[in-house]
Amino acid sequence: MEQASSKNDISLVVKHLQKSFLRGRKKILTDINLAASSGECIGILGANGCGKSTLLSILAGIQKADSGSCLINGRTFISAPKNKRHRPFLVSQMDKQACPPSSLLRRNKKAAWDDIAYVPQECPLIEELNALDNLRLWYCSSPLSLEKELDNGFLAMLGIPDFLKVAVKNMSGGMKKRLSIGCALAKDPNVLLLDEPGAALDLICKERIEVYLKHYKSKGNIILLTTHEEREIMLCDRVFILKGGTLSPLEYDGNIHQLASKI
Repeated sequence: MEQASSKNDISLVVKHLQKSFLRGRKKILTDINLAASSGECIGILGANGCGKSTLLSILAGIQKADSGSCLINGRTFISAPKNKRHRPFLVSQMDKQACPPSSLLRRNKKAAWDDIAYVPQECPLIEELNALDNLRLWYCSSPLSLEKELDNGFLAMLGIPDFLKVAVKNMSGGMKKRLSIGCALAKDPNVLLLDEPGAALDLICKERIEVYLKHYKSKGNIILLTTHEEREIMLCDRVFILKGGTLSPLEYDGNIHQLASKI
């Protein structure tokens, strides 16, 4: 693989983000503050239902925050258009060319949203199509060359050329996850949001994804991931626990029992 070219400094800043459901009666995120810079992998831990997936989906534009702001490189971006109902699998009207009905990537204001890619827990791919056809849909308006990335780029690093002709409905969980990441990266984003990327995957697939994530952040990009996996925690430069609607920094020393007690 060719040596990655360095990017300009990248920053992601989240300020006072709040989110509630049931018309405000159920508060999920009460005051989320976070700042990440070039080359960082940030891990978010927490109990099931604490709001980890909600936080990532807001940053990806799938859900709308009640209040707060998010900035990339000093540019404020909005989680969702005002006064419009959110549908997670609705493609933004900003996309002029046909794209798959997927929650992998959301776009609103072009200058900000092209910098973000999102890979949810659930499979967002078109089940009836094979890997290559899913990729073609995502790369239809991409600045990157699909053929080049399959030959010696990040798609090759993820091992996707091994199953290009396999229909998504016949893929293993690991294949689907790697293909989802490959599709999400079509716009060459600076920030990658991953919701439990290693959940239920075998060791070989976890290794492939881990190797690529190390490469991705070595280019100066930012990774923000939720996880329950110790291996992924060790990949992170900083770790936070989401509890009671806020983020608290955690110094993880490898004591999994102490970690469990804090969550």
